[in-house]
Amino acid sequence: MNILQTQNLSIGYSSKAQKKVIASDVSIQLEQGKLIGLVGANGIGKSTLLRTLTGIQKSLSGTVLLNEKPIESFESLALAQQISVVLTEKLPPSNLTVYELIALGRQPYTNWLGKLTEEDKIQIENAISLTEIGLLIHQKYNEISDGQLQKVLVARALAQDTPLIVLDEPATHLDLLHKVSLFKLLKKLTVETQKCILFSTHDIDLAIQLSDEMIVMTKEKVLQNQPCNLILDGTFSNLFSSENILFDSEKGKFIIR
Repeated sequence: MNILQTQNLSIGYSSKAQKKVIASDVSIQLEQGKLIGLVGANGIGKSTLLRTLTGIQKSLSGTVLLNEKPIESFESLALAQQISVVLTEKLPPSNLTVYELIALGRQPYTNWLGKLTEEDKIQIENAISLTEIGLLIHQKYNEISDGQLQKVLVARALAQDTPLIVLDEPATHLDLLHKVSLFKLLKKLTVETQKCILFSTHDIDLAIQLSDEMIVMTKEKVLQNQPCNLILDGTFSNLFSSENILFDSEKGKFIIR
């Protein structure tokens, strides 16, 4: 089932003087129960695409449809019940515990007092269980490791209970072990919850191995397909214009020349 799709989407920035188009004619579909990796060279516009898909930034033209309705037709509260977003920005200083940080995911549903209902508590406990972070919940979130914090932020997004979860570079500050652990967790969650999870990453080799589908941004176009098809049609071979790096289609990964 389609959760989100785009039609003739053009993304970028506009001012009174001019428009800066980053990508045009973007046609993608985000389906229930799929892990989708977004990749491309540095500065290609991955974050801009994510901000546009989630309604944070307006498109230059075209349409983003969420549940078959234009995304701009959603009020902020209703939108927060459909899409949860995990950004790369550092969290502000706070004495919140891990449990309290996860509980913030219930804000779109709590009353104006912010009091947690039994349903809120069930969703929070379910998120903690799915991410297997029960031993962390009483710690201050600013005292845990980067790898643990990323799982906590995923748990907060799960507690928000949206059909679509979007993560912008969730593995940026993690070592290889924790990157693999995080990506495998995301893969498991799509299977167990049937949510769609879209994440951007520089770790293309890992994304190829674990994603159900990938969105590849190049200067010319934006493509979406299964990793095996993108390997076969040479998409990854043309991703970087450098003689120092080569995509080995037989091994399905980049190698250094």
